[in-house]
Amino acid sequence: MTDLTEKLARDLETARQRTLLLTDHDEPELLRQHSPLLSPLVWDLAHIGQQEDLWLLRRGDPRREGLLPADVEALYDAFTHPRAVRARLPLLPPVEARSYCAEVRGRVLDRLGRLGRDDDGDPFDVAMVVSHEQQHDETMLQALAVRTGPPLFGAGTPLPPGRPGVAGTSVPVPGGEFALGVDAADEPFSLDNERPAHPVDVPAFRIGRVPVTNAEYAAFVADGGYADRRWWCARGWAHRVEAGLERPQYWGPDGTRTRFGVVEAVPPDEPVQHVTWFEAEAYAAWAGARLPTEAEWEKAAVWDPAAGRRRRFPWGSAEPSPALANLGGDALRPAPVGAYPAGASAYGVEQLMGDVWEWTSSAFTPWPGFRPMLYADYSAPFFGGDHRVLRGGSWAVDPSILRPSFRNWDHPVRRQVFSGIRLAWDA
Repeated sequence: MTDLTEKLARDLETARQRTLLLTDHDEPELLRQHSPLLSPLVWDLAHIGQQEDLWLLRRGDPRREGLLPADVEALYDAFTHPRAVRARLPLLPPVEARSYCAEVRGRVLDRLGRLGRDDDGDPFDVAMVVSHEQQHDETMLQALAVRTGPPLFGAGTPLPPGRPGVAGTSVPVPGGEFALGVDAADEPFSLDNERPAHPVDVPAFRIGRVPVTNAEYAAFVADGGYADRRWWCARGWAHRVEAGLERPQYWGPDGTRTRFGVVEAVPPDEPVQHVTWFEAEAYAAWAGARLPTEAEWEKAAVWDPAAGRRRRFPWGSAEPSPALANLGGDALRPAPVGAYPAGASAYGVEQLMGDVWEWTSSAFTPWPGFRPMLYADYSAPFFGGDHRVLRGGSWAVDPSILRPSFRNWDHPVRRQVFSGIRLAWDA
């Protein structure tokens, strides 16, 4: 194998070990559906194998015969079967799902050994499959967070302490042009909606140095923010009333939260998470601010004004590490604000990568010159709808798949994601 194929093989193995860890439970646990917004874990498990079979063994051609019978494979079509109905499908039992995933992976590794020697595939396709599996691992963590019953995990790995005095502060970002998005030459494994790089002129603005904390958000709750219609847009207020929202998901009225089966006091200095876009927008209005646009967020994250070019990561070119960002899922929570001063961007903005996905004000649309990748339905079917963009990743994202240009998206009513808030202001 070449260095590249060895790296891809390691990334495949890392993703698979994580998948197996998250699904290392008895059969009833894997068959349970904890929320209509999330699949039973056994569906995610077999779907991961099915997509790997399709994209790496069949080159994305569904007409070619796969390792599963066609009627069984159809059960794992995410567009045909929405999450709410998946627990009622005749899914593969966990032992068969694991066996299927292992068989697919064995054949993929055999083919990967020939990659570059006889032009048997494209490294991008392998990286896309790694990204897909890691994204489903994060989705499985969302299901396990909402799950009721005794804890399946411990308290999570320790995190560095935060710094006092950074919550609620902001930094200026001067106006001017910068390069939004990336090209394949710079980020060969970037996904289609991140491309191509193109110049954008962004007016001057201010942005929060760190994400909004639980303590800050609790002040909004205590001030009657959920009962005061003036902070909410019309659709947001209608949803708040219909859904009976009174505080972030998992928060109790007594100042505790329950996640992953663990009841604990809400940590005041952690970034708030599990809020909808409507809640984020209402909080921002209450705070005299707004949500940043995608372009503002990315400029604050990657633009180096002294050098006149993008950085690969907010802090520079070094790969993510535990000293720079909270990623990988082991912590099971966001880090306190101010925990990663070494991870600051050129403008001094901190914790842009990891901890919580940050809602932006932007709708999910293609960049000019967009071209779909092999998996043509990854992005395009979601453009122009009701989806809002989230940036920066969460504590649950694996560092191997995250870039500042990575674009996540969801409906404005969703909060099962590890979603949080960073504020912005006009200059």
